[in-house]
Amino acid sequence: MKSYQLTIPVENKPCVLASITSILARKKINIRSASITSFGESGLINLIVDNPKQGHKALSKEGIPVELKEVIAVLIEDRPGGLDKLLQVLCAEKINVENGYGFVIESRKNAVFVLEIKDSAPAKDLIEASGFKTLTPQQLSEIEPFHYVGY
Repeated sequence: MKSYQLTIPVENKPCVLASITSILARKKINIRSASITSFGESGLINLIVDNPKQGHKALSKEGIPVELKEVIAVLIEDRPGGLDKLLQVLCAEKINVENGYGFVIESRKNAVFVLEIKDSAPAKDLIEASGFKTLTPQQLSEIEPFHYVGY
């Protein structure tokens, strides 16, 4: 089963983020993780939500441009070099990370790094063959930072 994020290109101006969160809140879609970047007059918002297909539908229906992008969520060690181990595996095979962000789920033990990779199936196979655990969509949507429950 595939995991997804919502990617929303936005103008860099007040209330844009609030309009997006308002739509999701009305539809009872829970935001589990967010990454917000800006560059000049525009930016991108990446959201992990508990129901990405419904989130995509709700935002699209309100006229918000949004893409449903496949991602790979990988458990990594929360210590120096944890992320580097994962990225060196991808680098050795010349796999490009198009987008990525992470968060800690248990301090000094475990973190999650979310990767957007163009051809994700072979990358996921490589990641798992290298000893990393990837999260299912359900596990990704149920993560509770600092309350690690054995993903």
